[in-house]
Amino acid sequence: MSKKGERLFGTNGIRGIPNEDLTPEFCMKIGKAVGTFFAKTIAIGSDNRLSNSMIMDSVIAGILSTGVDVKNISILPTPAVQYYCKKNVMPGVIITASHNPPRFNGIKCIDEDGTELERSREEKIEEIYYDENFHVATWEHIGREVEDNSAADLYISGILEKIDAKAIRGMKFRVVFDAGNGASYRTTPELLSRLGVSLVTLNANPDGLFTSRESEPKPANLRYLMELAGSGEFAVGIAHDGDADRAVFVDERGNFIDGDATLSLFVRNYIREGEKVVTPVSSSDAIDDICREKGAEVIRTRVGAPVVSRTMIDRKARLGGEENGGIIYGDHQYCRDGAMTVGIILDIMARKRKKLSEILMEVPEYHITRKTFPRSGDFNQVREKLLKVFPDWERDDTDGIKLRKDHDWILVRPSGTEPIIRVFTHSRSLDSSRQMCEDVGKIIS
Repeated sequence: MSKKGERLFGTNGIRGIPNEDLTPEFCMKIGKAVGTFFAKTIAIGSDNRLSNSMIMDSVIAGILSTGVDVKNISILPTPAVQYYCKKNVMPGVIITASHNPPRFNGIKCIDEDGTELERSREEKIEEIYYDENFHVATWEHIGREVEDNSAADLYISGILEKIDAKAIRGMKFRVVFDAGNGASYRTTPELLSRLGVSLVTLNANPDGLFTSRESEPKPANLRYLMELAGSGEFAVGIAHDGDADRAVFVDERGNFIDGDATLSLFVRNYIREGEKVVTPVSSSDAIDDICREKGAEVIRTRVGAPVVSRTMIDRKARLGGEENGGIIYGDHQYCRDGAMTVGIILDIMARKRKKLSEILMEVPEYHITRKTFPRSGDFNQVREKLLKVFPDWERDDTDGIKLRKDHDWILVRPSGTEPIIRVFTHSRSLDSSRQMCEDVGKIIS
């Protein structure tokens, strides 16, 4: 798959196409490197992509060959695997490609505290892989695989402990939920059931081809959910991506709620004076406005949940997240968690006893337009073009390049998981945001 010295782990683990990039031989070798690195019992789970059995079995075989035992916790949302690792103080591996199309899959490593493995530790696994410096167990010390079906209940119970479940049950919300054929097909319905909601589910069956809708929970893929949510019968519509580390919402009028607004709502209702909030440079200025009002501090990072999580731990921040629907609640665990986000939004709705559309009026209004472009050539060429076109704009090189003028800003960065360039444009005006995105697209093209 790669030549020695090339990076294997991207922003969210190793990604590729099964039997092209992720061959059984490659996956087993990664398993050997992982088993050698951790040298203790490893939990392993997956989403429900078609290639998961091949990849998981290959990784497990590699781990077992090093003399390390494996706890197989089966198909689960990524944050459920992470929570299992955290509660059992156990490293883990997740077979998932998150929101990517069904032809992709991936391998992600989890640390003993449930966080995604930091880059320095991924580099050590890569070094073991390239040097083939594997521990090889003798026949009598080969590791053993054991199944454990307790992870789903452990995860749901952990979420219920962090919200006012009694208040939510008292509201008797009617909810429509779209699992998108992904890994949340049983865990989120079970959580909502325990919260006493009247539930209608869409696509709550595992389908590795995502035949009902694409796994990315964006408006174009959620038309039926938005139609149902706006029928007047539901308090809220909810959807996850493929591995359910993110959640997006639709209000009672059928309006899609941007993930940035969800993050802002979370911060506004959970922040305490003097605390810190960690979020990437891609999130809107609404976070800054809210924190200024609440007497809190905003810390900006590069894009990527592992970066945000690690910064939250280092800076002792309880709240963080990304503008894509990925909320990180440190009181629960330091990772994006779709089901926890569902609990948080219902908790806010129950405490305020208001409709979601009314609560969202409390959030400062900004608009972010997002678009992707194929990446070819040197990204520095794109950077130089933008600097020439916007010479008077304030420059930020935290991630890619971000250019700002008042509340208007442009962020252009190469993706860490796909061969594309991501563009974010931000303004108080939706029309202005869209026009900037179109202009930047012409520059890149």
